Amino acid sequence: MHRSREWLFERIRRAHREQGLSGRELAARFKVSRRTVRQAIESPVPPKRESPPPRPSVLEPVKGFIDQMLREDLDAPAKQRHTIVRITERLAAEHDFELARHTTVWEYVKRRRPAIKAEALEGRRHLEGVVPQAKRPGEEAEVDFADFWLDLAGQRRKCVLFTLRLSYSGKAVHRVYATASQEAFLEGHVEAFTALGGVPSVHIRYDNLKPAVKQVLFGRSRVESSRWASFKSWYQFSAFYCAPGEDGAHEKGGVEHEGGRFRRKHLVPPPAVESLAKLNERLAAIDVAEDARHIHGRPTSIGFDFEAERGLLRPLSADDFDCGIDLMPTVARNSRITVRQGYYSVPAKFIGQRVRVKLRANELLVFEGRHVVARHPRLTRRYTYHDILDHYLEILLVKPGAFAGASALAQARAEGVFTKVHEAFWAAAKQKAGDRDGTRMLIEVLLLHRQLPADALVKAMTTCLRIGSVSTDLVAIEARKAMEGTDAEDAELLGDHHDGGPQADGTPGPEGDGAKVISLHARRLPPDVRPALPDMSKYDRLLAPVATPDSTTRKGHGA
Repeated sequence: MHRSREWLFERIRRAHREQGLSGRELAARFKVSRRTVRQAIESPVPPKRESPPPRPSVLEPVKGFIDQMLREDLDAPAKQRHTIVRITERLAAEHDFELARHTTVWEYVKRRRPAIKAEALEGRRHLEGVVPQAKRPGEEAEVDFADFWLDLAGQRRKCVLFTLRLSYSGKAVHRVYATASQEAFLEGHVEAFTALGGVPSVHIRYDNLKPAVKQVLFGRSRVESSRWASFKSWYQFSAFYCAPGEDGAHEKGGVEHEGGRFRRKHLVPPPAVESLAKLNERLAAIDVAEDARHIHGRPTSIGFDFEAERGLLRPLSADDFDCGIDLMPTVARNSRITVRQGYYSVPAKFIGQRVRVKLRANELLVFEGRHVVARHPRLTRRYTYHDILDHYLEILLVKPGAFAGASALAQARAEGVFTKVHEAFWAAAKQKAGDRDGTRMLIEVLLLHRQLPADALVKAMTTCLRIGSVSTDLVAIEARKAMEGTDAEDAELLGDHHDGGPQADGTPGPEGDGAKVISLHARRLPPDVRPALPDMSKYDRLLAPVATPDSTTRKGHGA
């Protein structure tokens, strides 16, 4: 069976690490060149190379029918079971399949007949019970996912709880992710290894998770995904795969129990959070606090036992594994990209271009060079979207009529980014300049959010609404005043009595409530850096009149 180069590199590195084999011995064992052995020892990730896609088996369409015939043979008389010739004849007569030779069918049946027999006998030759296990410190751990519900930004959502638990001490690390994707699977390991300060030295137990296992073979053999093989090689640990089905859950009962216990104790009722990042910060604090907990039947605490195995863990790699995946989607005319059947907005200037995207466990990043130009939470349902209003402002300046019905505006309102102050300013601007020009004035204010903090702009709009002005320039000036804290320095009273302009919520202000704003002329003039002027009193005396009896003129003045 075809094995990936990642799998081969991981086996070479493990043999070199655990058995100390030389390059010549490794090349002879794995039947590869010394150059391949040297590449595997130097780097866990094999160099990229162009290779043709693997050719699928000609029996792929009829493997299910052959397996069904072999299962029927389990209960059939010994002398009335399917032969290779009979299987080939039935495939041709019943399924119109004549593409495979007898040798191809024989090779498949030779491999599948023992596997099907083992599957049928599995679970019939043992008694039900539990055998206590003695774990050695620092050697083993267990990993599993568990589903749970939470209220994320006001919406009830289903997420997954990643749990990695050390078998000896019971020290566990919990993290929450939007989906049980491969990115979440790998990122959960990185977070756990970082929190523990090392990696189990022998192996980690898993069930047959899709992020790690592509195909379940006979016994405990598995065909692993390429990125998972590279990840194991990067952190230098091995995987122990449990038996499929319910019986395999008993082989990692510690993490199965831990996931349910943690969910009942700390996630009931469903937590209400603004983001998964904040919830993970809370879970990290809970993990630290649970070091004082005692597992039933143990005289010492989890933290005490963990100190005994902390130094026995394998040290971490110098660099973390990049758990995200890079994609290059094209930006559509609606300024959106499509990633995993979800739609994300990007700045309108990228329409028609391909952008680099980093898809992580809980977020999606869009890059321009090395700079992040868009950041979205990862979507978990197909055909859903996440739009950011700022990405469409340049388009809306040309088409202000599309602003009121924009999906990005609806999402900004739901997330609380477009506040009641924005609504009041928009209403006042439309009342003063009309729908089209008033909407443009609001869009110009929204463009200021790119340079000025949102809190300062909200205060500035509140001030402008209080004095009855919707000038964009005045909003910018007042926002800078709020940032610099110079509200009382260069302010002047623009009237002893105010005639009742609108407040921030759109209601008319009280009579006689004056508003202080800065003098635009004084604000725009640069400060005078010249030294103090000289004393001119002596020169003023030359201009004083001279009293003479025969003169009618004064010194310094012409006749």
